[in-house]
Amino acid sequence: MPQALILLAKKRLPVETFALEMTDETIVNFRGSERPAPRNDDTGASSQERGEEVMFDRREINIILSVYGRMVAQGEWRDYAIGMGREAAVFAVFRHSSEMPLYRIEKHPKRRREHGLYCVVAPGGHILKRGHELAQVLRVLEPKRPQLVE
Repeated sequence: MPQALILLAKKRLPVETFALEMTDETIVNFRGSERPAPRNDDTGASSQERGEEVMFDRREINIILSVYGRMVAQGEWRDYAIGMGREAAVFAVFRHSSEMPLYRIEKHPKRRREHGLYCVVAPGGHILKRGHELAQVLRVLEPKRPQLVE
């Protein structure tokens, strides 16, 4: 019987060189909103102290994208960008993809206690609104609806 071969980077190597070890680790399924616990978190340090990046979670992204979708449907916004770093996560909104962001929706965990976790920033760096609830902060981006006066 011929020996099984694998083609890898234009070289023919025998299958035995790619032997994989199987472990008896249990497989755990997670739903979308659940996050697995970090494996090496023996110190009890926060994500900031461990040097991890700040990110928007699924709930926050859904809230932001619902506002974004309404504004795209109205023709006001056309593009977005998401940035993540050690200090903050940023969702930038553009009218045209080649210009500066029209608005920046920022998440700053270090500012949670003093000013609120979220803020909306205008192009010049002027903070339009800060707060602890993302949906409340994003209301500053919604167009004012005319009210009927009798």
